Amino acid sequence: MTGDLTPPDQILSDRLLLRKPALEDAEPLFRSYTSDPDVTKFVVWQAHKDSEETRRFLTYCLDQWAKGNEYAFVIESRDAASAPIGMISLRPHRHRVDFGYVLAQAHWGHGYMSEALACLVEWSLAQPEIWRAQAFCDAQNLASARVMEKAGMTFEGVLHRYFVHPNVSPEPRDCRLYAKVRG
Repeated sequence: MTGDLTPPDQILSDRLLLRKPALEDAEPLFRSYTSDPDVTKFVVWQAHKDSEETRRFLTYCLDQWAKGNEYAFVIESRDAASAPIGMISLRPHRHRVDFGYVLAQAHWGHGYMSEALACLVEWSLAQPEIWRAQAFCDAQNLASARVMEKAGMTFEGVLHRYFVHPNVSPEPRDCRLYAKVRG
């Protein structure tokens, strides 16, 4: 965690609105992606069984936001009327930030996640205390690797046996690390 790194409640990119989540997002997020096992394959949690499970997740997100540990943003298209299409989290750690993200399958392949990630990377690196923005993905999740590349992050290497993706294997898996640093 860093001292004063608190992002605004809303950030706009060309096509997207990134905003602080609300409990009312539970049902639309459940319908769009939290219940989809294809979407949740490479995340640390299993597909939600009902919208109440998504509501508990959002409660956790809001608690982490209040504590300054993690800032989860709901992603919406600026063209659609308040329809969440995914989420992206910014996690501060002293001089760096880490990111995690997930997008509804119906919106894959349109560059939305690369746009959201690039937006938060740039915002983060503009903060005086942040020198490094990084994210990783399972070595087999080539779509996520491409998201980070398109967001302007550089591949730094493979982290062997780095992270457990329980929907793939109970054992730690190799991951690809990407970063962008401030000179």
